[in-house]
Amino acid sequence: MNQSKSSFIKSLKKNWRYIGKNKFQLILFLILVSIMTLTIVIFPALSSKIILAATDNLLNQVIILGLISFLCGIIYTVTGNLSNKFEQALYIKIVQGIQEEASVETLKLETKEIDKNGTGIFIERLNNDTNTLAEVFLIIISDLIPLITKIGLVISIFFINKYMFIYCLINVTTIYIIDRYRMKKVYEVSKELKEQTEIKTSLTSEIVRGFRDIRVLNIENTILNKVKNIIHACNKKSYDLRNIRRKYNLIEGIVSEMFQFGFIIFGIYLCSINKLEIANFILLFMYGSNIETALTKLPVILEEIKKFDLSTERVYEVIENNTYAKEKFGTEKLPKAHGDFEFQNVTFSYDGTHNVIDNMSFKVRANETVSFVGKSGAGKTTIFNLLNKAYPIKEGKILIDGKDINTLDKDSIRNNMSIITQNPYIFNMSIKENLAIVKPDLTDEEMIKVCQIACLDDFIQSLPDKYDTIVGENGIMLSGGQKQRLAIARALLKKTEIILFDEATSALDNDTQSEIQKAINNMKGEYTILIIAHRLSTVIDSDRIILIDDGHVVDSGTHYELLQKNEFYQHLYQKELEEN
Repeated sequence: MNQSKSSFIKSLKKNWRYIGKNKFQLILFLILVSIMTLTIVIFPALSSKIILAATDNLLNQVIILGLISFLCGIIYTVTGNLSNKFEQALYIKIVQGIQEEASVETLKLETKEIDKNGTGIFIERLNNDTNTLAEVFLIIISDLIPLITKIGLVISIFFINKYMFIYCLINVTTIYIIDRYRMKKVYEVSKELKEQTEIKTSLTSEIVRGFRDIRVLNIENTILNKVKNIIHACNKKSYDLRNIRRKYNLIEGIVSEMFQFGFIIFGIYLCSINKLEIANFILLFMYGSNIETALTKLPVILEEIKKFDLSTERVYEVIENNTYAKEKFGTEKLPKAHGDFEFQNVTFSYDGTHNVIDNMSFKVRANETVSFVGKSGAGKTTIFNLLNKAYPIKEGKILIDGKDINTLDKDSIRNNMSIITQNPYIFNMSIKENLAIVKPDLTDEEMIKVCQIACLDDFIQSLPDKYDTIVGENGIMLSGGQKQRLAIARALLKKTEIILFDEATSALDNDTQSEIQKAINNMKGEYTILIIAHRLSTVIDSDRIILIDDGHVVDSGTHYELLQKNEFYQHLYQKELEEN
């Protein structure tokens, strides 16, 4: 009990900042619930007095007591309605506060945590566990006050009849012991069910995001088998949970019925030996049903407390920094980068053992267009990941305008560079809204200008809804080249000095590649442009090409310089010519 109580108090303290902001509503809610509880306590006493008055033919007294009972009923109904109103308002405010903070902290997670754990674990905690936290807190509060009041009833029985008090105390203690065993089982299975549900959420979200590839690869059966297995595992745990509740509810029900029957037999016995008056027996019997109701609430409250603790634990694993690593940034500010950057003896490993980047050094000057080429897996994309600080480096330094990125704050790094990937994420919004994401005060003139530079305006103007066209999830209504040009326009709106193209033309046809290349050429000389190239034909006009192999810089120069002096580059170029 002490451990459970301590755990609940810790959970309550953690969540109090969301509750404390709404103290006025909470106080009103508690007052209303207390009034409701008081009316419930009064009802049995009134009922017993009405029965006794009717038995003694005191009809005037019956009418008066009936009127009081009626007024109590009205008060109960009105306060119940108002408390429900405040409960809903509190729920919305609490869940909003928790979800907002959990969302903020999720976006602070190191990229490796998403890579390692998948998205399902965080989707579950952002949605279901945050909802459970707010919901359960209000359930506990609304059920706890009546329970405390009814425990007070048990104590009041002590002053009416000590023998019946001892009997009720044995009843309450027995039910509590049964519940303690039940809650231990429920908690263990609930935790396992949550873990299985996270896996299911991750897998089902992957099915939705990747359904086109699943169809193309014709792997529906394989994927569905995986889904069936995890659904079966979840349902098995869910069945186990219901089975535990059902078994213990049966035990508690039988025990409660035995105690209720025993209450009547024991009460009659006490009346027969003049240890209890009939009037008090009727009063105790009426209150006994109330106590019985309280006992049925006890297991519910204990289970909700466990759910509250479990959800708090899971949500705060994301909010706090103890379980999942968060990104770390410095405090130094660089409002507007000039565009120079440098790798100084940088070493990095994704898995902690194999170095993807090994003692790498190179410099890039502001407004220079530099391309990185090399075989697949040589470490090219990793350079961009490190420059954007998606992953922390193992050794060495990365400098932007001579400043170590470890000393810079997040905005100084990410507001000064844009990355256009091979498959940029486009939101299920209009074209204009996708652009306004990076610049909320976007004007039509700015929007059209950047789309013209990105060679996209002509296409948009041909659409019936033009810039108000909804592009679908991940831009499904757009071609690969159009998505990339929209990403280029988005990058131009950020007005960053450094723009990174990660394999931006590798999967495009020659005409579309030409359009992307034209968009890049429109920006040359005004931005520091870095290009990871799969096709060497796209980097011929670069100011400089850096040749990467096995995590090392092996050479650099213009296209024609490398053709003259580097056999590895000659081989790459010759291979591309043969393929074309």
